[in-house]
Amino acid sequence: MKNSKGWDGKLRVERHAVLTNPEALEDAEHSEDDAAPPTEQIEADEDVEDDIERLCLRQNQISRISLPENLGSTLKELDLYDNLISHINGLDHLTNLTSLDLSFNNIKHIKNISALVKLTDLYFVQNRIQKIEGLESLSKLRNLELGANRIREIENLDDLTALEELWLGKNKITEIKNISHLTNLKILSLPSNRLTNLSGLSGLISLEELYVSHNAITHISGLESLENLHVLDISNNQISTLENISHLSHIEEFWASNNQLASFDEVERELRDKEHLKTVYFEGNLLQTKSPALYRNKVRLALPQVQQIDATYVKVS
Repeated sequence: MKNSKGWDGKLRVERHAVLTNPEALEDAEHSEDDAAPPTEQIEADEDVEDDIERLCLRQNQISRISLPENLGSTLKELDLYDNLISHINGLDHLTNLTSLDLSFNNIKHIKNISALVKLTDLYFVQNRIQKIEGLESLSKLRNLELGANRIREIENLDDLTALEELWLGKNKITEIKNISHLTNLKILSLPSNRLTNLSGLSGLISLEELYVSHNAITHISGLESLENLHVLDISNNQISTLENISHLSHIEEFWASNNQLASFDEVERELRDKEHLKTVYFEGNLLQTKSPALYRNKVRLALPQVQQIDATYVKVS
């Protein structure tokens, strides 16, 4: 279940450590190696039920994957979120797995999952991955989450033609490329990267949601083939002109906060005839900051069909 921003609960909120006893930094007694409780290692139980379909092992300080062989015939969902795993091993026998979550671990390389050919959902949020690789055999994959890693390039997705959701937020990507063959893609999420333009989107004829906030984009362009787009988030960029979106007849939500937009004429020209448009965000633009008292009324005059302006719901006449 996702909210209007496409959030699925896997990412989007950074975790921050809080030191509740700062005196420990100056007290040698608190710094001894034996001060921390020992990590207990529990060997896999070969007598575990052999009809398990879902297994959740979140937050268990697991550093090595070792699961009973008898799970291979039935296990469909494996959740190893928030552990201490640095290498992917021990999964070859889980050939019926459809969902694998290895988010919040210490993984640097995607490897040793080629046997998991039934995977439809794969999560690697908040790891140390620098390269998209090792996915060639996963032709049934529909949802791939690689947010909050160290990826610089979109690559090696050639065989993932069934992909419907691709989450790559909070990486180091400078260019959208190598995805034009993903004609089934419905959601593309690239916030908090290093994009300067929106080229590379041609061919994504099924795309319904595009998230590119918190980049360095200066112009709206390259959306010509995205006629099925329902949600467009270009917030927190450097865009000064609202243009090249008048063809998006199915648009329902348009997020453009914290840019440099200043013309209500452009807003009306590009969006007024969009009968499905219900939500717009323009706060933090000159549209709002120049005359804050008149801002909402001007938006309503330009776009009488909208039901929400920024975080405020409005009555539709």
